[in-house]
Amino acid sequence: MIRHVLHTGLFNFEAGGSLESIDIVYHTAGRRNGKVVWICHALTANSDVEDWWPELVGPGQLIDPEKYFIVCVNMLGSAYGSSGPSSINPSTGKPYYFDFPKVTIRDTIAASILVRKELGIGRIDLIVGSSIGGFQALEWSVTEPEVISYAVLIATSPRISPWFTAMNEAQRMALEADQTFRACKSLEGGAAGLKCARAQGLIAYRSYEGYGRTQKEEDEDALFAGRAASYERYQGEKLVRRGFDAYSYYYLCNSLDSHNVGRGRGGVEKALSLVKAETTVVGIASDGLFPPSEVRGMASIIPGASYHEIDSDFGHDGFLLEYTQLKNIFKPVLERL
Repeated sequence: MIRHVLHTGLFNFEAGGSLESIDIVYHTAGRRNGKVVWICHALTANSDVEDWWPELVGPGQLIDPEKYFIVCVNMLGSAYGSSGPSSINPSTGKPYYFDFPKVTIRDTIAASILVRKELGIGRIDLIVGSSIGGFQALEWSVTEPEVISYAVLIATSPRISPWFTAMNEAQRMALEADQTFRACKSLEGGAAGLKCARAQGLIAYRSYEGYGRTQKEEDEDALFAGRAASYERYQGEKLVRRGFDAYSYYYLCNSLDSHNVGRGRGGVEKALSLVKAETTVVGIASDGLFPPSEVRGMASIIPGASYHEIDSDFGHDGFLLEYTQLKNIFKPVLERL
């Protein structure tokens, strides 16, 4: 069920600026008196987990709404309902565009905490986050360690890496290269740049082996290779067609660059030591965005954390595709709730 919270108190953003109200969109599913499973979504996903993780979440699946109360909040800055640059500025009657305050991961968690309180949830039995969702789940585990009992962190890290920041900047440059982006005449501005940015990002999300398996030329004698090129264009078009706008994408990329659980807490190691949840950390063998060495290193610092590794040819996107291996990791965690 899709819901929203209109928070009418002053909301102060970590990087500066404030709004007199913010709208927070979220989905719930399942029995309100069941164990709470809170799932944090990745970059361009929405708050309907069954839409993008159907092999794991939904009726008859491992995370079944007949057994659990499932919650997912749409990130601030997203194109899918929560307040962001594409929202209407009440003082102008037009989208905020770049007048919207910069958003950090901690702002998104502050908004999620408002939803938790609105729902009357005092304890989250399990928080789950993959990729940028993992940024959120980890930040929340540090912000409110007493609230979260178990955590599963998949293909993520405690701090944005220079490699990831470089990828984000390349995508922002693609948006900026589209002359319609800064014109701010409509939410269709920057669409060509967004297609390019999405295509760039996809290369980092996948792997050499994955492209070799799925985008190999069907004609061994083709004069020019083109299947992978066609796939890149398709993915860019697909994101634009499903209603994502360039301004939301830009803000979310900036939000990623704010991720550092150690900021103001004495460093990453000290911050991770604050985690009280029983934590399961999952790396992906072919992940070039969050290499297993980085993910494993994080697990070694979180008190009592266990580490698992998924074998996949599909790089970072293995968290969306290798659901059989994920089920084997999730099952014992769910049995302990």
